[in-house]
Amino acid sequence: MAAWLDSFLQVVVDQRASDLHLHAGKPPIVRLDGDLVPLPFRELGDAETRRFVLQVLDAEQRARLDRDQQLDFLHVLPGVGRFRANAFVQREGMSAVFRVIPERLPTLDELMLPGVLRTICNHQNGLVLVTGPTGSGKTTTLAAMIHEINRTSARHIITLEDPVEFVHEPASGIVTQREVGTDVATFAGGLRSALRESPDVLMVGELRDVETVSLALQAAETGVLVLGTLHTNSAAKAVDRIVDAVPDAVRDQARGVMSVMLRGVVAQHLCKRATGEGRVAALEVLLNSHAVANMIREGKTHQIEGHLQSASNERTGMQSLDHCLFRFVRDGLVEADEALRKSNDPDILRERLLDIAREDD
Repeated sequence: MAAWLDSFLQVVVDQRASDLHLHAGKPPIVRLDGDLVPLPFRELGDAETRRFVLQVLDAEQRARLDRDQQLDFLHVLPGVGRFRANAFVQREGMSAVFRVIPERLPTLDELMLPGVLRTICNHQNGLVLVTGPTGSGKTTTLAAMIHEINRTSARHIITLEDPVEFVHEPASGIVTQREVGTDVATFAGGLRSALRESPDVLMVGELRDVETVSLALQAAETGVLVLGTLHTNSAAKAVDRIVDAVPDAVRDQARGVMSVMLRGVVAQHLCKRATGEGRVAALEVLLNSHAVANMIREGKTHQIEGHLQSASNERTGMQSLDHCLFRFVRDGLVEADEALRKSNDPDILRERLLDIAREDD
């Protein structure tokens, strides 16, 4: 059984795929450039899938899986790679998804991320949000930002992750990585502890509940640079999600804190490259400004998207998603159809792309 699982994971790495899916009732499936591709193998039964999963778990993890019917864990296959994994029970039986974690830390340049992210990394305090749908590369972008901070400044970086994915060795400063469920019970508990550990930078794997959000805002107020992730499709929705996460009684206070402490929001989507090989992140970048702060403070976050469209340029460093997609198509990095699928306003983007075609004619 171990040989089969190892072989499947080797295929994922060799094909530069992102995930391996093992689902009872289906053959093994890999996710390649966003598409699900079945491997030439028989359908897996519940018992077989369960054996695949249990063989890579220790006794404590097996007990947690049996108790909770789901489990997040890290699997390391020597000579092949590291994998973030989630095992769970569904109607057909046991299932699991293994996501590849690249062994080498990515850089901002390698990921083709805009230079303004370096400016964001240089902030000494405040809140930075990296947002996007599941599988959009948020963890990779955060890893590149932490790598940049670690490489260029002498600061104490604390990460809270579930599980720890990219491993950061201390460079100019100190890096402390803690895994939720192993090194600390919860994100909120880890954040509370981190505030007593002289942090300069805090990276929170997911701002998932009221207590975690409240502690993250508190940390930003006390002079720490806090980086966290959310599952939203746009920068404006990320701001709403943070404000809406706190109780009604303190929501106005949260808006006030956000209006002052927010440094930037990076909302991203992965697009297939025009070459057909790999994907590239299309980014929406919102930076705080006097206008943005007023919108947050006054509860007018619905105006942020329009402001972002009008303020997108190299001088401000801000860019809307459609601004980024337009540039990708213009430069031949992404096909027009792919850009339109990811666009927030495909009709307007289509018109802009048609203008280019007319000019070329």
